[in-house]
Amino acid sequence: MRALQPTALQATQLAERWLREQQVLGAGEALVITGRGNNSIDDYSPVRESIVKLLPSLRRRNVIDGYAEHTPGSFVVTFAPVTALFEAPKRRREKPAPAPRPPTLAGLDEATVKPLRDLAVMSLAVLGVNAPTRAQLEDEMLRQFAALSAALPDGADREALLQQALRRAAEEYEA
Repeated sequence: MRALQPTALQATQLAERWLREQQVLGAGEALVITGRGNNSIDDYSPVRESIVKLLPSLRRRNVIDGYAEHTPGSFVVTFAPVTALFEAPKRRREKPAPAPRPPTLAGLDEATVKPLRDLAVMSLAVLGVNAPTRAQLEDEMLRQFAALSAALPDGADREALLQQALRRAAEEYEA
């Protein structure tokens, strides 16, 4: 981020997007370097302060399990399991994200839809729904697709990353 010289808001958005990507990609820990603000006015780092405010929010939304200050200008972040994204409670204090257009599964490859369906069945079984209706299964597939795809980076291999995230989430349910 140093080369970009981001504002506090830009740094928060970049950090959140990157941390979500790392969670879905299966990282165990990450080091978030904010800098101490030594070259800032009055040695105050607005970027560091914005990241300090972001971390508890990510913990509440089950992106990270925890964080600790590593040095005065960095934090070690421990990621939550991917399946924790499906359990994230809605919070009133945080501004709701603009409602995205409903995701569609029609454009997905069968190699992606099958693991997504399997994951939805596992998720519903954990909730006690052992014989879901077609509507319940589709709703769960859309919910999980939305949760996982929101954390994936844009790019040509996005569907491959989604398949990888689906496998990881299924492994977590089976463990």
